[in-house]
Amino acid sequence: MADRLPELLAPAGGPDALLAALRCGADAVYVGAWDFSARQSAENFDAAALQEACRLCHLYGAKLYLAVNTLVFDNQFVLLDALIRQAAEAGVDAFIMQDLGAIARVRQICPTMPIHASTQMTIHTVQGALEAARLGIRRVVAARELSCKELETLCSTGMEIEVFCHGALCMSVSGQCYLSAMVGSRSANRGRCAQACRLPFTSCGDPEACTLSLKDLCSVQQIPALVQMGVASLKIEGRMKRPEYVAAAVTAYRQALQGQPVDLEQLRAVFSRSGFTDGYLTGKRQKMFGIRSREDVTAAKQVLPKLQSLYAKPGKRAALHAKLELAAGQSARLTLADDAGHIACVEGDVPEPARTAALDVQRLERQLSKLGDTIYTLAHTELTGEQGLMLSAGSLNAMRRAGVQQLDAARIRDNTPVHTLAWSEPMPIHPARTEAWGLHIHAREAAQFSRIPSEQYALAGLPLEQWQPDSLIPMEKRMLMLPRFIEDEAGLMSRLEEMYSKGYRHLLCSNLAHIALGRQLGFVLHGDFGLHVANSAAADAYSQLGLSDLILSVELKRGAMQQLHSPVPSGAVLYGRLPLMLMRNCPIRNEVGCKQCGHALTDRTGRSFPVYCTGGYAELLNAEPVYLADRLEEWNRMGFGVLLFTTESPEQTARIIEQYRTGHAVLPERYTRGLAYRGVQ
Repeated sequence: MADRLPELLAPAGGPDALLAALRCGADAVYVGAWDFSARQSAENFDAAALQEACRLCHLYGAKLYLAVNTLVFDNQFVLLDALIRQAAEAGVDAFIMQDLGAIARVRQICPTMPIHASTQMTIHTVQGALEAARLGIRRVVAARELSCKELETLCSTGMEIEVFCHGALCMSVSGQCYLSAMVGSRSANRGRCAQACRLPFTSCGDPEACTLSLKDLCSVQQIPALVQMGVASLKIEGRMKRPEYVAAAVTAYRQALQGQPVDLEQLRAVFSRSGFTDGYLTGKRQKMFGIRSREDVTAAKQVLPKLQSLYAKPGKRAALHAKLELAAGQSARLTLADDAGHIACVEGDVPEPARTAALDVQRLERQLSKLGDTIYTLAHTELTGEQGLMLSAGSLNAMRRAGVQQLDAARIRDNTPVHTLAWSEPMPIHPARTEAWGLHIHAREAAQFSRIPSEQYALAGLPLEQWQPDSLIPMEKRMLMLPRFIEDEAGLMSRLEEMYSKGYRHLLCSNLAHIALGRQLGFVLHGDFGLHVANSAAADAYSQLGLSDLILSVELKRGAMQQLHSPVPSGAVLYGRLPLMLMRNCPIRNEVGCKQCGHALTDRTGRSFPVYCTGGYAELLNAEPVYLADRLEEWNRMGFGVLLFTTESPEQTARIIEQYRTGHAVLPERYTRGLAYRGVQ
C-alpha cells in the first residue's frame, strides 16, 4: 500500500490555465514552450512567461514540468540548446521528452535536469521501464492503454510511474500515430496533430460514423486502486483546454484523492465526448467510443460561469504563525513563519504609548488575517513585549505586506532548483558508410516469401508466429518481428529464448522493451521506424544501446535522411502501406463485430484503409502504398531500403521486389510518395 498520495499533475496551455491549476490544488503543472511541444496549437510559454510560471508554481510549492516531447530534426538543435538553457535558468523542475537525441542533448547541457519519459515513447512493460531507467530517466509516463493490473506491474519496478487519469484519449497508442501526418502533413510526433481520427470513418458504409473517436477518460472510480498500487503522479490531459476545464478537473481529482464526493455531472458538462470511459483501466475496453455532441457543447456553456469562481481567488497553501514584539522606543518587530519552515522578520514603526486602548491580540489578529490576495491563512497570533503600547492599522498592514513578500521570496527561492549548465558538444559526425545497398523485406505472412529467391534480399522479417521450421529462407537472413504492443512480456521472453536456441539471431525492435529483451538474449538488434530516429544524436544514442542498423523516421524528408550522420547503417521505407495507427481497441469490432469484419475502414472521401488484428492489437494501414521504385537513384546514399508487404499476394510481392532490384518500375494505379518529399509540419 502506498504511504503517500500521488502527485496531482495539471495541464496549462497558457498563464490563465496555470493560475486555475494552482489555485484549485495542483501539486505540479506541465506546460509547453513555443517550440518542441506536442501541443503546438496551445498558447504556450515564451521565455519570460516560462520564468513567471516557474516563480508562481514554486510560490505555491508546486513543480513545473516542461514538455519538450516532439521529434527534433538536425537543423533545430540550435533552438533546442537555447530552450534547454532558458528552462534551466528559469528553474524548471523536469523535462518531459520522447526523442533520445534530444534527451542526450539535455544530458550534455544540463546534467542535473530530471527527465520524464513521455507517453510518446510507448513504454508499457517492465523491460521498457527498466531500459528507460538505464538511460537515466527518472519517471515514465505510461501508455494510456494499460489496465490497472498492468500499471501495478509497472509500479513494481521502482520507477516513478505517471498515469493519465482524465482527458482525451487517442485511438492510436501514443507515439505510433501517423494518420494526421499522412493525411495532411501535420505530424502528431511534432505537435501538429490535426485530429483526423475525429472525422468520419466507417466499416459498414455509415457516413456519420466516427469509429476512430474515443470518449474522454475519467478515472474517478479508479483513484483508490491507483493510489494503492503506488502511482507517483496522476496526470490530467488538456493543454488545449480552457481554464475552466482545468479548474473543474483539478478540483474533482483533489476531492477524489481526499475521499470526498465528486460532482461527475459538472465534470462531464465542462468537456466530454458523449460521456466518459475507463475501459482501458478496467481492461474491459467496451463502449469506449463517442463524439463531441451538440448537447455536450450546450452543457459546457451553462457550467462555465460557475466554474470560474473556483479559481477567482488565490488558493490557500500555507498556514502562518505570527509573532509581534513591542518595546518602548524601539521599532516593532514582526516574525512570520509558514508550516514549511520559512521565516520572515520585518521591522516597523516605533510604537507609541496608548492614549485610549492598547494593542491587544484580537486587534492584531484582525489586521494580520487580511491575507485574501495571498496563498496564506493565519493560524496563530502572538503578542509579546511591553504592555500599554499601540501601533496604527496602517503600520501593522505595512509590516504584514512586507513579511508576506519576504515569505513569498523565501518559498520561491527554496522551491526553485539550481541546475548545472555545461557547454554542448558538437553534433555527432560519422564518416560516410560504404556498405553495399540491399533490401530488407518485412512481410505479414510467410507465404509472401514463397516466390522470392533468397539472394534478392539481405534480411527477411516475419512476425514471430509466422516462422516455421521448414522455411526455405536461410537462417542467417531470418529476422523476428515482435508484437508492437506487448501483452505478455514474460511469455514473449520465453518464446525468444526458444527461437534463439533454434538458431534465430536477428530481431527487429520498435520500442525500448524490444531492445532490452533482445540485448539480454544476445540477438543482433535492428531498429524499426517506430523508434523515431529523426536526428543524428538519436542515431548515435540507439547505436550505443546496441542497434546494428536503423530504419529512419518515415516523417523525415529524403534530404534530411541522407544528411543524417549515423554510426550504423541507416535505411528508409521505400515501399508499402505504412501502419498509420497502433490500436489496442479495434474500431471494426466496436462498430459491427468481428464476424462482420471486412478488414477495412472507409473515410469521408471514399478511401479504404486496411485494418488487421494480431497479438491483441490492431493496425490501421494507409490507403495507398508508398512507391519509390522509379526514383531509386535518389536513394542510393542510404544504407538499405525497406519494403513492407501487408495486403499483397505472393505474386505481387515477387513482382514488386523485382522492380526494386532492377529499377524497372511499373507505377501502381494508386500510390503515394509518403512524406519523403513533402515532409511534415
